[in-house]
Amino acid sequence: MSVAPDETTPPPADRPHPLLDLALRWAGGLVAVLAGVATGVLELLLATVRVGGQLIGLSALVAIGANIALSWFAHEAVGRRWAVALPGVPWFALMAVAAVRTDEGDLLLAGDNWVGLAMIVAGAMTFAVMGFRQILAPPPAPGRD
Repeated sequence: MSVAPDETTPPPADRPHPLLDLALRWAGGLVAVLAGVATGVLELLLATVRVGGQLIGLSALVAIGANIALSWFAHEAVGRRWAVALPGVPWFALMAVAAVRTDEGDLLLAGDNWVGLAMIVAGAMTFAVMGFRQILAPPPAPGRD
């Protein structure tokens, strides 16, 4: 005679209507894309922050934290492994545009700004690691897409 309680399978979770589920996934993907742009702009603004005349590197730390959060959110909201690209692609595009000089001579990320370069490397590596983790993750449970 066993003293362990009988294990019963829990009742299946109520899944939302398929169209509602699809709409929520699209909305989550759109939020991830917009958040990728918003955090990229914030990081570009923070790349020039100085304390006592010295650059402090705040944007590189923000890039790491924000890109981890965005990658996690995109995967959870969309439910697909490739969703890490949703915030990553606009973030990379914004960084590429920021590094190109305009016709008027304006430049958002100069090559002599170590914080801007560290921010790009840290942000890119964060998206790469988060994407690689999704590739190596075990397949989802049968009840999950």
